Amino acid sequence: MTELRFLTAGESHGKGLTVIVEGLPAGLPLTEKYMERDLRRRQGGHGRSKRQQIEQDHAEITGGVRHGLTLGSPVALFIRNHDWENWGEIMQAEPFEGEVKRVTRLRPGHADVAGTMKYGFDDVRNVLERASARETAARVAAGAACRRLLEEFGIAVHSQTVSIGDVCASPKGEPDWVAVEESPVRCADREASERMVRAIDAAREAGDTLGGIFEMWATGLPIGLGSHVMWDRKLDGLLAQAVMSIHAVKGVEIGGGFGLTSPPGSQAHDVILAQEEWDGRPWRRATNHAGGLEGGITNGEPVIVRGALKPISTLSKPLPSVDLLTGEEIQAHYERSDVCTVPAAGVVGEAMVAIVLARAMLEKFGGDSLAETHRNYDAYVKTIGPRREK
Repeated sequence: MTELRFLTAGESHGKGLTVIVEGLPAGLPLTEKYMERDLRRRQGGHGRSKRQQIEQDHAEITGGVRHGLTLGSPVALFIRNHDWENWGEIMQAEPFEGEVKRVTRLRPGHADVAGTMKYGFDDVRNVLERASARETAARVAAGAACRRLLEEFGIAVHSQTVSIGDVCASPKGEPDWVAVEESPVRCADREASERMVRAIDAAREAGDTLGGIFEMWATGLPIGLGSHVMWDRKLDGLLAQAVMSIHAVKGVEIGGGFGLTSPPGSQAHDVILAQEEWDGRPWRRATNHAGGLEGGITNGEPVIVRGALKPISTLSKPLPSVDLLTGEEIQAHYERSDVCTVPAAGVVGEAMVAIVLARAMLEKFGGDSLAETHRNYDAYVKTIGPRREK
């Protein structure tokens, strides 16, 4: 069984984005229509730019699936950029005969300086096109395929907006996921949702941007994914890296996160309940401060991961900056951009969490076919329970 992995290629204003997902077992039901839902959700949310009205993201399956079922070979996907027709000359792959209009105005907070210095470019476009969050559409498509695998085992992955700017939702346990999807900012707290919308509108009026916190919940996971035996097998570390890799994320926490540094241990840990209180799943806890992970291993409770998203670095009222070629003071470059992407970041976060969890499931249970994975999974879950003496 090949380890589950994915690769993406493509630029923000190029022809499109290519995705390769390798390691899915054969026999998994997967269709373009199924993946479309998550791609649409990524494009939504109050505060997005007009580009979301141009692009109607659709992942075309170009390999690895036949008659609606995976073949066990790599799954190839292509997401066309409909805005390409306006950028064909600027972004063409063939040599360009005329004078290239270079981007040299550096943006604070973006990859402009670091990327041009690292790769020796004299045109920021060579960096900003790939550093763009447009690439997350490819991640969401890959994540949808992994979500489909998790669903086969009763595992669900959701997300919600916890805060935007200084507006915070009130925590009330597991959110109402229907209410989340009905909210323009993907927040189940209606009062907070309305204030978040007003905050985004105020930032747009001021030519500014807003960040915030998004949260993913994964439910239905068995005990035993991940491992305590080596640093790079700890599932909490893998999840943290995956979420941190999302554009503009500057912090990640799991479960109680940084908040667990304040209370004493007697209030920070999750009491293990007696068997009569297990409610159908073994080894239940009275609380879930650990966020479903102990020692880098799932403990059967919901896995809860949060990402802290900084405000977008491209402002309609640009910050002071310098020119790449001359070093002279100028205003930073502006290119059509969102005001706030926290609601969309949650959907991207779902994809990254789904990818890591699907990989962990296949590492634990293997299987070249979905049927084989099911057999291995079913045999394992029968072993989870008290170690009674024989």
